[in-house]
Amino acid sequence: MAAREELTHEELEEGGVLALDFGKLEKVAACGQDLVPVAVQDADSGEVLIVAYANAEALEYTRREGVAAFWSTSRNELWVKGATSGDVLEIVEIRVNCEQNSLLYRVRYKGQGACHTQDETGRSRAGCYYRRLVGDGLAPV
Repeated sequence: MAAREELTHEELEEGGVLALDFGKLEKVAACGQDLVPVAVQDADSGEVLIVAYANAEALEYTRREGVAAFWSTSRNELWVKGATSGDVLEIVEIRVNCEQNSLLYRVRYKGQGACHTQDETGRSRAGCYYRRLVGDGLAPV
Protein backbone atom coordinates (compact mmCIF):
# COMPACT_ATOMS: atom_id res chain seq x y z
CA MET A 1 0.00 0.00 0.00
CA ALA A 2 1.35 3.41 -1.00
CA ALA A 3 1.59 6.45 1.24
CA ARG A 4 -1.24 8.84 0.40
CA GLU A 5 1.10 11.83 0.57
CA GLU A 6 3.09 10.45 -2.38
CA LEU A 7 0.07 10.45 -4.71
CA THR A 8 -1.44 13.34 -6.62
CA HIS A 9 -5.15 14.04 -6.22
CA GLU A 10 -5.74 12.51 -9.67
CA GLU A 11 -3.68 9.39 -8.88
CA LEU A 12 -5.63 8.91 -5.66
CA GLU A 13 -9.05 9.24 -7.32
CA GLU A 14 -8.33 7.63 -10.69
CA GLY A 15 -5.29 5.41 -10.22
CA GLY A 16 -4.75 1.79 -9.45
CA VAL A 17 -2.65 2.23 -6.30
CA LEU A 18 -4.21 1.26 -2.97
CA ALA A 19 -3.72 4.09 -0.44
CA LEU A 20 -6.53 3.89 2.13
CA ASP A 21 -7.01 6.82 4.51
CA PHE A 22 -6.92 5.02 7.86
CA GLY A 23 -6.75 8.41 9.59
CA LYS A 24 -10.11 9.62 8.21
CA LEU A 25 -12.03 9.19 11.47
CA GLU A 26 -9.39 11.15 13.36
CA LYS A 27 -9.84 13.98 10.85
CA VAL A 28 -13.62 13.73 11.18
CA ALA A 29 -13.35 13.99 14.97
CA ALA A 30 -11.00 16.98 14.66
CA CYS A 31 -13.53 19.04 12.67
CA GLY A 32 -15.26 19.96 15.93
CA GLN A 33 -18.77 18.84 14.96
CA ASP A 34 -20.96 16.13 16.46
CA LEU A 35 -21.46 13.84 13.47
CA VAL A 36 -22.90 10.51 12.43
CA PRO A 37 -21.92 8.55 9.31
CA VAL A 38 -24.45 8.49 6.47
CA ALA A 39 -24.52 5.70 3.90
CA VAL A 40 -26.25 6.84 0.71
CA GLN A 41 -28.02 4.19 -1.34
CA ASP A 42 -29.80 4.29 -4.69
CA ALA A 43 -33.41 3.55 -3.74
CA ASP A 44 -34.03 1.65 -6.98
CA SER A 45 -30.86 -0.40 -7.54
CA GLY A 46 -29.67 -0.76 -3.94
CA GLU A 47 -26.16 0.38 -4.94
CA VAL A 48 -24.20 2.15 -2.20
CA LEU A 49 -23.24 5.51 -3.71
CA ILE A 50 -21.26 7.34 -1.05
CA VAL A 51 -20.52 7.46 2.66
CA ALA A 52 -20.52 10.91 4.25
CA TYR A 53 -21.26 12.53 7.60
CA ALA A 54 -24.15 14.59 8.95
CA ASN A 55 -24.61 16.83 11.93
CA ALA A 56 -27.97 18.05 13.23
CA GLU A 57 -27.94 20.99 10.77
CA ALA A 58 -27.37 18.72 7.76
CA LEU A 59 -30.08 16.30 8.84
CA GLU A 60 -32.54 19.14 9.43
CA TYR A 61 -31.78 20.59 5.97
CA THR A 62 -32.17 17.15 4.36
CA ARG A 63 -35.54 16.58 5.99
CA ARG A 64 -36.81 20.09 5.24
CA GLU A 65 -35.62 20.33 1.62
CA GLY A 66 -35.91 16.68 0.56
CA VAL A 67 -32.37 16.52 -0.85
CA ALA A 68 -29.23 14.97 0.59
CA ALA A 69 -27.11 17.31 2.69
CA PHE A 70 -24.03 16.50 4.74
CA TRP A 71 -21.39 18.18 6.85
CA SER A 72 -18.17 18.64 4.89
CA THR A 73 -15.41 17.61 7.28
CA SER A 74 -12.72 19.09 5.01
CA ARG A 75 -14.39 22.51 4.54
CA ASN A 76 -16.20 22.44 7.91
CA GLU A 77 -19.48 23.63 6.39
CA LEU A 78 -22.87 22.40 5.25
CA TRP A 79 -22.54 20.49 1.97
CA VAL A 80 -25.71 20.23 -0.09
CA LYS A 81 -24.98 17.52 -2.64
CA GLY A 82 -25.46 18.95 -6.11
CA ALA A 83 -25.57 22.62 -5.11
CA THR A 84 -22.72 23.38 -7.53
CA SER A 85 -22.72 20.32 -9.82
CA GLY A 86 -26.47 19.93 -10.30
CA ASP A 87 -26.15 16.27 -9.29
CA VAL A 88 -28.79 16.49 -6.56
CA LEU A 89 -29.83 13.41 -4.62
CA GLU A 90 -33.55 13.47 -3.86
CA ILE A 91 -34.44 11.78 -0.57
CA VAL A 92 -36.85 8.86 -0.82
CA GLU A 93 -36.52 7.91 2.84
CA ILE A 94 -34.16 8.24 5.77
CA ARG A 95 -33.42 5.23 7.94
CA VAL A 96 -31.75 5.10 11.35
CA ASN A 97 -29.71 2.12 12.55
CA CYS A 98 -30.49 0.18 15.75
CA GLU A 99 -28.02 2.08 17.96
CA GLN A 100 -29.02 5.44 16.45
CA ASN A 101 -25.42 6.25 15.53
CA SER A 102 -25.66 6.19 11.73
CA LEU A 103 -28.12 7.03 8.98
CA LEU A 104 -29.06 5.58 5.61
CA TYR A 105 -30.30 8.03 2.98
CA ARG A 106 -32.19 6.19 0.24
CA VAL A 107 -32.12 8.50 -2.78
CA ARG A 108 -32.87 9.03 -6.46
CA TYR A 109 -30.63 10.98 -8.81
CA LYS A 110 -31.77 14.35 -10.05
CA GLY A 111 -28.60 14.71 -12.11
CA GLN A 112 -25.94 12.42 -13.53
CA GLY A 113 -24.53 10.79 -10.42
CA ALA A 114 -23.49 10.98 -6.79
CA CYS A 115 -19.69 10.99 -7.01
CA HIS A 116 -17.70 14.22 -7.40
CA THR A 117 -15.36 12.43 -9.84
CA GLN A 118 -16.09 11.92 -13.52
CA ASP A 119 -15.55 9.00 -15.86
CA GLU A 120 -13.45 9.15 -19.04
CA THR A 121 -16.36 10.79 -20.93
CA GLY A 122 -16.68 13.62 -18.40
CA ARG A 123 -19.92 12.31 -16.88
CA SER A 124 -20.33 12.26 -13.11
CA ARG A 125 -19.95 8.72 -11.83
CA ALA A 126 -23.10 7.13 -10.42
CA GLY A 127 -21.36 6.34 -7.13
CA CYS A 128 -17.98 6.52 -5.45
CA TYR A 129 -17.37 2.77 -5.41
CA TYR A 130 -16.04 2.48 -8.99
CA ARG A 131 -12.89 0.45 -8.24
CA ARG A 132 -12.34 -2.96 -6.66
CA LEU A 133 -9.42 -4.50 -4.80
CA VAL A 134 -7.29 -6.76 -7.00
CA GLY A 135 -4.21 -8.16 -5.33
CA ASP A 136 -2.36 -5.18 -3.81
CA GLY A 137 -3.96 -2.62 -6.14
CA LEU A 138 -7.18 -1.28 -7.59
CA ALA A 139 -8.98 -1.99 -10.86
CA PRO A 140 -12.11 -0.52 -12.45
CA VAL A 141 -15.37 -2.29 -11.70
